[in-house]
Amino acid sequence: MRITEKLMVKDQLISFEVFPPKTDSAFESIEWSVRELSAYNPDFMSVTYGAGGGTSQYTTKIASLIKNRLDTTALAHLTCASTPKDKIKEILDTLKENHIDNILAMRGDIPKGYEKPDGEYYEYAYELVKYIKEYGYFDIGGACYPECHPECDSLDKDIDHLKLKVDSGVDFLITQLFYDNDTFYSFLQKVRKKGIYAPVFAGIMPITNIKQIDRIISLSGTKLPCEVSNFLEKYKDSPEDLEKAGLDFAIKQINDLLANGVNGIHIYTMNKPYVARTVLKGITR
Repeated sequence: MRITEKLMVKDQLISFEVFPPKTDSAFESIEWSVRELSAYNPDFMSVTYGAGGGTSQYTTKIASLIKNRLDTTALAHLTCASTPKDKIKEILDTLKENHIDNILAMRGDIPKGYEKPDGEYYEYAYELVKYIKEYGYFDIGGACYPECHPECDSLDKDIDHLKLKVDSGVDFLITQLFYDNDTFYSFLQKVRKKGIYAPVFAGIMPITNIKQIDRIISLSGTKLPCEVSNFLEKYKDSPEDLEKAGLDFAIKQINDLLANGVNGIHIYTMNKPYVARTVLKGITR
């Protein structure tokens, strides 16, 4: 089922993100996680593509498992920074053959030291969106950054870029993770004022360990509210207490977002079913 069709019958969607394995030997454990997560009946599950396209060969395989064997709506990520134009056509054909009709179209990141294969590439996400729109068949999602893309000079300029992407054919948006809901609400006001009316799903990553959050901050520049900084410091030497505090904060954050009418919550599960299970138990709708 297309995500836009789901939005016609439900005011608020709850969805999960999973990432594919890096090797064939890891596929079985990822498949188990995906099956467990699907059993919680999310409205859809997205499958990442991997920086540099390193796990791209598994994205369709996992998405097909979700859609065709687990009967759950699948959203396949697709990035253009590391994928030649002619390869994109092949990927779209394969996704269509597997009845996967939702794509999250992104520029994607280029890993340090990565050398692109020969070929022509789309430089920006809006160019990829235009191509997919012309191809037809797919609902198209786009990424957005409530705290500004780390490579952009200002949030206003970033929203201008987002407007171009949406006008090129994006049907819905999923945010980068954030921990301050007021930042999200301010961002949402700005994009609506700019004339961006696509549904926006709030991306939430529950904090489960110190290394995880340190890496997130270094990559995305995500700001931490005092409440988060305080429990990170308080429980830095107690992994179990820190995980509980992180999950409790995610539940509180999500309940506030739902109460304020957000279109949906997209949970970055890190392939951990217990994270999704704990958060879902605490959500009130």
